[in-house]
Amino acid sequence: MKSILFAAAVAASFVVMPGAAIAGPIERACMASDRGGKRSLCGCIQQVADMTLSGGDQRRAARFFKDPEAAHATWTSQSRSDDAFWDRYKSFGQTAQAYCAG
Repeated sequence: MKSILFAAAVAASFVVMPGAAIAGPIERACMASDRGGKRSLCGCIQQVADMTLSGGDQRRAARFFKDPEAAHATWTSQSRSDDAFWDRYKSFGQTAQAYCAG
């Protein structure tokens, strides 16, 4: 049921967001990374980010593509704000993996 609701939300985002063709921070970072390069995959991940992460969280997560050590530092941090961000980031990653794995 959740996947049906998620798919409906993605479809609705194409209707509601006429500027959806503009790449967001996650998509740009994905395309620029050595692991990225597939526009369809990076675009899918950006769609999930748009639905699950704030703009600030997206910009922070996009930095992880260039600097994996920043991700590690956030993951091992003892701060509450880093822990809260990491929970959101982990949820985003799980959702993106489930939705975008082709």
